[in-house]
Amino acid sequence: MNLVLGDPAKREMKRYRGLVEDVNELEPEMEKLSDAELAAKTAEFRERLGVEAPDISHGQSSAASLAGEDTEEAEIARAEERERAEERARLLDDLLPEAFAVVREASKRALGMRPFDVQLIGGAVLHQGRIAEMKTGEGKTLVATLPLYLNALEWRGAHLVTVNDYLARRDAGWNGPLYHMLGISVGVISGQDLSFIYDPDFLDETHPDPRLQHMRPCTRREAYAADITYATNNELGFDYLRDNMAQSLDACVQRRLNYAIVDEVDSILIDEARTPLIISGQADEATEKYYTYARLVKRLELETDFTIDEKTKSATLTDEGAEKIEQWTGIPNIYDMEHVADAHQINQALRAAALYKNGDEYIVNDAGEVVIVDEFTGRTMPGRRWSDGLHQAIEAKEGLTVQQENVTLATITFQNFFRLYGKLAGMTGTAITESEEFDKIYKLEVAQIPTHMPMIRLDEADLIYKTEEGKFRAVVEEIDERNKQGQPILVGTTSIEKSERLSRLLEKRGVQHSVLNAKLHEKEAAIVAEAGKRGAVTIATNMAGRGTDIVLGDGVTDVGGLYIIGTERHESRRIDNQLRGRSGRQGDPGESRFFLSFEDDLMRVFGGERMQGIMDRLRVDEDTPLESRMVSRQIESAQSRVEGHNFDSRRHVVEYDDVMNKQREIIYGERRKILEGTDTRANFQAMIEHITAAEVPTYCEGRNREAWDYEGLWERMHQFAAALPPLAEVNTESLGATVDEVIETLNDELMSLYEEKEKQYGQEAVRWVEQRVMLQVIDVKWQAYLTQMDHLREGIGLQAYGQRDPLVEYKQAAFDSFVDLQEDIQREIARFLLNVQIQRQEPAAAAPDGASAEPAPAAAQATAPASPRGQRRREPGDGATAPAARPAAAQASGALARATAATRPAAALPAQPAVRNVVESSGAGTRRVGASAPVASNGEERKVGRNQPCPCGSGKKYKYCHGR
Repeated sequence: MNLVLGDPAKREMKRYRGLVEDVNELEPEMEKLSDAELAAKTAEFRERLGVEAPDISHGQSSAASLAGEDTEEAEIARAEERERAEERARLLDDLLPEAFAVVREASKRALGMRPFDVQLIGGAVLHQGRIAEMKTGEGKTLVATLPLYLNALEWRGAHLVTVNDYLARRDAGWNGPLYHMLGISVGVISGQDLSFIYDPDFLDETHPDPRLQHMRPCTRREAYAADITYATNNELGFDYLRDNMAQSLDACVQRRLNYAIVDEVDSILIDEARTPLIISGQADEATEKYYTYARLVKRLELETDFTIDEKTKSATLTDEGAEKIEQWTGIPNIYDMEHVADAHQINQALRAAALYKNGDEYIVNDAGEVVIVDEFTGRTMPGRRWSDGLHQAIEAKEGLTVQQENVTLATITFQNFFRLYGKLAGMTGTAITESEEFDKIYKLEVAQIPTHMPMIRLDEADLIYKTEEGKFRAVVEEIDERNKQGQPILVGTTSIEKSERLSRLLEKRGVQHSVLNAKLHEKEAAIVAEAGKRGAVTIATNMAGRGTDIVLGDGVTDVGGLYIIGTERHESRRIDNQLRGRSGRQGDPGESRFFLSFEDDLMRVFGGERMQGIMDRLRVDEDTPLESRMVSRQIESAQSRVEGHNFDSRRHVVEYDDVMNKQREIIYGERRKILEGTDTRANFQAMIEHITAAEVPTYCEGRNREAWDYEGLWERMHQFAAALPPLAEVNTESLGATVDEVIETLNDELMSLYEEKEKQYGQEAVRWVEQRVMLQVIDVKWQAYLTQMDHLREGIGLQAYGQRDPLVEYKQAAFDSFVDLQEDIQREIARFLLNVQIQRQEPAAAAPDGASAEPAPAAAQATAPASPRGQRRREPGDGATAPAARPAAAQASGALARATAATRPAAALPAQPAVRNVVESSGAGTRRVGASAPVASNGEERKVGRNQPCPCGSGKKYKYCHGR
């Protein structure tokens, strides 16, 4: 293909040759500038861009409304914003040569490093919103400084996204002097709600790396307000979700998502894209059944009682197995609707027992917690939890304390989160194999950047053994032989268990070595730094240590450079290439070889019996390797099938989340407008008009006014406004002769009642109550809706048995459900605000925990009539306020949730979620951090007849509404 189309890397070099020449021509001019003159270039560039001040508006905006209406004004505003963005992009392109020349000169002075010509090309690719594939050791960390500086000139924020907290802090600290020299501020967003800003006047002498001693702790908002912010993908996503759960603008920390470079883009946008980010709270449920089912499934036999599919990690009971479970539990039929939850827990217990192994998918730490192991990097992910009851099932299997399951409070996929950025770019050493997915999902083009020095690493043919035992003997023999020559060796394994197995074999052989796996990730950087020294032997789980270069020690080039040994093929060719890519950096010598067996997971699961038959026919023993082009093709074919399967899985995730994405934009956009102080009164009036337009025709059908159901209509209106006079005191003829006239009359009457409240309590107090009510109703209803959609998603697959497309059915069901949600939110808000009473009381002496929310005007306290189901109220738990939902602002409005008795039952404001433990979920699992959780009623609930009106106020019969 290269003979026909040419080398892709060389094509990129030709494409950017003019740019490189322009930057190089400016170098002598920049060298003549003093440090002050060089720093002054930043202000000059911003003046030429027409930028006068930083854009520090926090949170994301949306033109969509709660009613789903997209106004003409909103479309015009979007068109104007697109035009402005295009103009800004043109101005930045014009500045690019000068800006890159300035960064190159600052890098020489502050860091002692001069970006090569190929690094300039990489920077230009990143500025254009593409993916730069750059080989390991080509200086991606330095390359990113070029486009980050250029895009930071807009004063709209530029993000560098990394795979872990260590890399975010390291890269910001290393490049901090360069940015500081040019007057650019740098922030870091880290886990555990930690954030930093680079400050050369600050000194942390306790940090062992001098380059990281100037990272001053700061607020999260300050770190995001910096010109450039380094952060992990998880923290960015979770902060976005938390901002959209905030009760005030002061609680929002993120700026609008302007520009991002994703480091190790394949790891973040592909490997971690199968599972969405989730913030969830604990559900109130018993956990005893997890232990019961964990014991029972151990008595089941594979194939007889259940079957497993290792490709999809699924387990299914056979008829015999289902009968045994029913006999042991006393459940007549576990597949009856009333036992759906039991069937689900049994299935998760089965998966935990048969498909998830301690040391592979997870480990149990010293604190007795199940800790997930990332299948791609081999790193542990402390605090993360699998969702849907799987984590609980594994805890029960291991005999640990089972923590409660969770309900979703907010969720988004990485695909839809990163598509929120105005411009997105990425860099990695291995992207070309996934170029199709980058294009289809993210609209990102991959560009191969040429290396500064020719690649001379020798990639040997695979050696294939009949058994795993024979393979490991050969690996140990090879390590021992090369180690005696002094050649450093990096051995890649696919699991903690296999890395420890190999470690034991090397110990028996007397070979000194280091182990880099999930259990030792704290020492990761230190171990990797030593891996290139003469005689070093390092065993690494998958790509542990990725992001840290292995620099060759003295004399290593004389013995062949770093030798890479792969002990198993990964299901993705890209991961194998990443392992190989650790050797041969910047023209260094190196070598790589994979040792495989027909008992490896990839061979066994995807190669089938055909490969084993080949070995048997050749009659080779365990210690004799096979070098066969045909077998290598079989391996590549198996990898291609897995890659296709994984691509389909990720596409499946984003297809379903795309359905929710528009709905999420509408809900978050409505919250945003409320937080920004958009005219809530006009919003409320529009809700009233919408409700009357929907309700009146139901009771006033036809032109015969005598047949109209005035009694039903008035009873329905009394559910929204208890202050309306009784029907006996109303002249029905005065309501109007047509449906439109009745609607208009009711609108006037309801707004007249509302105006009386404004006169009674004052405009300011009523506006304050409106904002709190609207936010709380939206939050409670949205969180309940997410749980409903989780259940819908779980069961939608059954539609395939009816020859219907599950995705199409899901889209239709989601659309119908969202229409109901919008109606429900508007009715609940109207019902509360039309019946609200505001009590004036003395302000509290101080807000608890230093809550930053503004107090209600004149210390207003809102109360509402009790609902037909009784009071709904839950006090916050004992846990401290946590960053996941930042509920401090909500505490100031907590009085809104207190319901009091009134003359007529109406609606109580849904209780503000209480502070509970929360779980943030991403990638392979979830992370517990503490936040808001849905509130269950602790009041008495009356029995509702199936043919009676539903207490929710929808007007439908209970059996057709919440009684379904």
